[in-house]
Amino acid sequence: MKSRHIMRENDKIYVAGHRGLAGAAIVRRLQMEGFRNIITRTHAELDLADQKAVEDFFEAEKPDYVFMAAARVGGIQANREALDQFLYDNTMIAFHTIRAAFQNRVKKFCFLGSGCIYPRDCPQPIREEYLLSSPLEVTNEGYALAKISALKLCEYLNTHYPDRADFISVMPCNLYGPGDNYHPEHSHVIPALLRRFHEAKEAGSREVLMWGTGMARREFMHIDDMADACFFLMQNYSGDAGKRPGEPGMSWINAGCGCDITMKELGAKVAWTVGFEGKIIYDGVHPDGTPRKLLDSSRLSSLGWRPGISFGEGLAQTYEDYKKNRDCYRK
Repeated sequence: MKSRHIMRENDKIYVAGHRGLAGAAIVRRLQMEGFRNIITRTHAELDLADQKAVEDFFEAEKPDYVFMAAARVGGIQANREALDQFLYDNTMIAFHTIRAAFQNRVKKFCFLGSGCIYPRDCPQPIREEYLLSSPLEVTNEGYALAKISALKLCEYLNTHYPDRADFISVMPCNLYGPGDNYHPEHSHVIPALLRRFHEAKEAGSREVLMWGTGMARREFMHIDDMADACFFLMQNYSGDAGKRPGEPGMSWINAGCGCDITMKELGAKVAWTVGFEGKIIYDGVHPDGTPRKLLDSSRLSSLGWRPGISFGEGLAQTYEDYKKNRDCYRK
């Protein structure tokens, strides 16, 4: 469905999670388009897990549009070690924000989800309708359940309050780019590998250990492409907003680049980018996670959107960002 609301430069726009990888990219994208009335709050200023604080914030600020990019995030190890925290924190953060936005009649709301919402072993590439068709990947089940619950809340608001609600949910593939978290245990795979290979090169190591078998396949998209997709959808898409209960519709939409690579291929690309010339060892002990996760983004591409940053270009940008900011992550 064509967007029922279009952001204007003087509209008040709240970006939740503006210090994170995704939120910061969305702020950059808005500023590039000339938007200046952008509201942000740090966690210290506004705890989105605090329902009363979120309600008070929305009542006072009355934003016209919201990009919801705040979340507790992490890689496989962080997720599986704290499934309860990932489920509880992300559910509370999302539900409080969505509910307050609805109560204060936000014109349009963009919820940022994740490709991990889909079943572990569903057909590839993954279409939106495969949601809840079979069991989830156990290593990130808590995070996925929180994102699914928030996605469904957005859908329910659209269908039960067609005159008030315009809530869309964007499900991106694996994201990377400048501003990522390079923590050695709690980061996602690309920033973790950039750090590991860089430190191995500096130390003169002859080999680098990578977790898993190297056979798992993943799709990666640059964070600025993700922000561009979110901006495009806010201006051009309303999903099932306005449809009556029981009518077919879909408020969530996949956002990916359309191709994937194995972890072995990723390791080789990171090694080449960093300049590491040693051997890469795969332990086969740590879990691979979902065997393959390639999103079908044909619905988004049919609207006229395409990613613009190649993987090689994006990986080089991210490595330069790591070298510039690595002192922040030294133990």
